[in-house]
This record gives sequence, C-alpha cells and structure tokens, in this order.
Amino acid sequence: MARSTAESRNASAYWRANVRLLLRLLCVWFLVSYGFGILLVDVLNQVRIPGTGFPLGFWFAQQGSIYVFVALIFVYVWRMNRLDAEFGVAEE
Repeated sequence: MARSTAESRNASAYWRANVRLLLRLLCVWFLVSYGFGILLVDVLNQVRIPGTGFPLGFWFAQQGSIYVFVALIFVYVWRMNRLDAEFGVAEE
C-alpha cells in the first residue's frame, strides 16, 4: 500500500527532528566526556568542588560524565515522548 504524500512528509519531518535531537545530545555527551574529562582537565582542575576538595576536572573524568550520560538518557526519553505526541505516533 502506497503512502500518501502528507504521510511521507510527516515521516520525513519526524525523522529529521529525531536526528537533530540525537545530534544535540551526542554533542553534549562528547563535550562533557571528551572535552571536560580529557581536553580541558587541566583548566578544570584549578577549580575545587566545595566540601570534597576534589578537582573539577577529575570529577568530570571519573563521575560527572557518567551522571551527565544518565541525565541525557532521561532527556532523550522525555523529548522523544513529546516528539511522538507532536507527530501523532505516540503509544497510548
């Protein structure tokens, strides 16, 4: 059965929005894990986390990137649920 032109455009728009969301989240993930944890670690190590005394670069390399990754998963689920509702493909 052939898709109508409107359905095809809607599917293309949905896919583009999905890919844009993924690219944004991957950029955040890359910035935090690679940028903060490796490239900028020396600059960030000049800042200490209050109460612990750990350098901020060390924290990002060891724990911060993991916390951000888990947060990105929740952001992805939340945004995809909104996208699904917006394009009429939400599961009820």
